[in-house]
Amino acid sequence: MRAIQIEEFGGPEVMQLADIPVPEPADGEVLIRVETAGINWADTHARENEYVARYELPLVPGGEVVGVVERGAGEIRAGRRVVAMTGTGGYAEYATARAETTFPLPDGVDDGQAIALLIQGLTAWHLHKTCGRVQRGESVVVISGAGGVGNLAVQLGKPLVNAGRVIATASSEEKRALTMRLGADAATDTDADGLTERLIEANGGEKVDVVFEMSGGDVFEACRKALANLGRLVVYGIASRDQNTVRTGGLMRRSQSIVGFWLFEFLQRPELLREPLADLYERAARGEVEAVVGGTYPLAEVRRAHEDIQSRTTSGKLLLDVAAA
Repeated sequence: MRAIQIEEFGGPEVMQLADIPVPEPADGEVLIRVETAGINWADTHARENEYVARYELPLVPGGEVVGVVERGAGEIRAGRRVVAMTGTGGYAEYATARAETTFPLPDGVDDGQAIALLIQGLTAWHLHKTCGRVQRGESVVVISGAGGVGNLAVQLGKPLVNAGRVIATASSEEKRALTMRLGADAATDTDADGLTERLIEANGGEKVDVVFEMSGGDVFEACRKALANLGRLVVYGIASRDQNTVRTGGLMRRSQSIVGFWLFEFLQRPELLREPLADLYERAARGEVEAVVGGTYPLAEVRRAHEDIQSRTTSGKLLLDVAAA
């Protein structure tokens, strides 16, 4: 089968189109004929072996796919169209996934919707409900609000948790306009210089209650300074590769929380995946949530996809068309 394989960690150039054997599913796993794979910012970390998890070579990256089950397991039968979390191995014509992280797709859900609402939709859902614990009327800041997770977090703020003011950041006027169209009450530039003041101004002169942050470094610090007493800063990425150190006394004095979130920690608890995902698909069917697809790339052009996502020129979910030449 055709697949993208990494034999050394590094930049986009290390991803090579290769012909490798079809993977053999282990007990409790399904084999999926992949139609579309999702591309995530986390994949760029995996490619460099600089993510929360550590990887072994050779590596086929890709943590999510849509396709048809070739060999079933448990309640997931052959012939079903599914969306699945694979962990790795998604950039290929065939992939394996645990039955517990494989979900049959409702009729009418296309590949873009299915993948956008899987890892990134679940992340946005849990940012609000599980980690941020957003309460009715609280202000929410979404850093990189036009990104794959960010645009969904913006959209879910009011229908899911009855948030008060939703404030997005984005790097261009076009992206800021997108966040406003998707439901943000205000949008500002993501640049860390002056970000604290801009967030407070966007919240009517008051410090903010909850921040969803994925950049790290100076942006993290700017967001922390904009946080109100009893505020929560939820960290779900380190796009800048610049990690932060926080003094505990400062948190205590203002009764603030800094919460980390990594979706793959939830894979051992399928109940934290199935119900939220069903909720997301129902909201999409009602038109409450729009899956923003930022681009679709042939398998052979995965390097360009990684270059584009790291250049911060994309919006929404990026897809990999595994069948395309």
